[in-house]
Amino acid sequence: MTTKTPVSFEFFPPNTPVGAEKLKTVVQELGALAPQYFSVTYGAGGSTREKTLATVTDIAASGFEAAPHLSCVGATRENIAEILATYRAQNIRRIVALRGDLPSGTATAGEFRYAAELVRFIRETQGPDWKIEVAAYPEYHPQQRYAAKDLQHFADKMRAGATAAITQFFFNPDAYFHFVDSARKLGVDQPIIPGIMPFHNYARIAQFAQRDGIEIPRWVALKMEGYMDDTASIRAFGLDVIAQLCERLVAGGVPAIHFYTLNQSALTLELCRRIGLHA
Repeated sequence: MTTKTPVSFEFFPPNTPVGAEKLKTVVQELGALAPQYFSVTYGAGGSTREKTLATVTDIAASGFEAAPHLSCVGATRENIAEILATYRAQNIRRIVALRGDLPSGTATAGEFRYAAELVRFIRETQGPDWKIEVAAYPEYHPQQRYAAKDLQHFADKMRAGATAAITQFFFNPDAYFHFVDSARKLGVDQPIIPGIMPFHNYARIAQFAQRDGIEIPRWVALKMEGYMDDTASIRAFGLDVIAQLCERLVAGGVPAIHFYTLNQSALTLELCRRIGLHA
């Protein structure tokens, strides 16, 4: 199939000089697909703040739009204003605004309780020229017991001034489409972009999914476990599963696709090739 569906890619800040050099190569490889932007994650309580800044600066220097993540839990308005001023000085005008997690051992949540408050603060202090992405949870936030409350929190973020939303990764397209329909009924009209996680490492992805309340279809889990140490079969099957998911999403008219790359390019490039997105 051939599609003009836009894409974006997510990285985490490398921990070593070798990782930083490798990521520059990955940026160039994925950059050939002309992504809308590359996003870069931000550790709990800002623990990777300097590394996030260094990574987005490198990406911007390569000629691509970079969108740093920014979490507000545990932060003050002064902290956030300082970070935003740093990004503005770097000509960065796109941000992924999150509540985030408190670092272990931290007692206070700071001056922001919810991501909606962060979005509102960015809009009030930075004006309309910033693009602000926020998180969405098609299978609902793992810390929220009631789906209706989670959906209301999401609508609050969008009303506060978000440009678009990126979902947590998922494997059930029906969950995504149902979430979008539910959000539209609450008046949310901004793009809700599916986040896609290739099966880079099945055991690791399964751990992420269990932690975050994400359903891996039983037939997929059983087949993956049945391959045991057959890495070639795991890779081929994983690509088939995620390619079919992407095809279903594109057929359903998604506004874009956001790939969680784990700082690797091979699987994401192959998935983009399969859904008809060529350099």
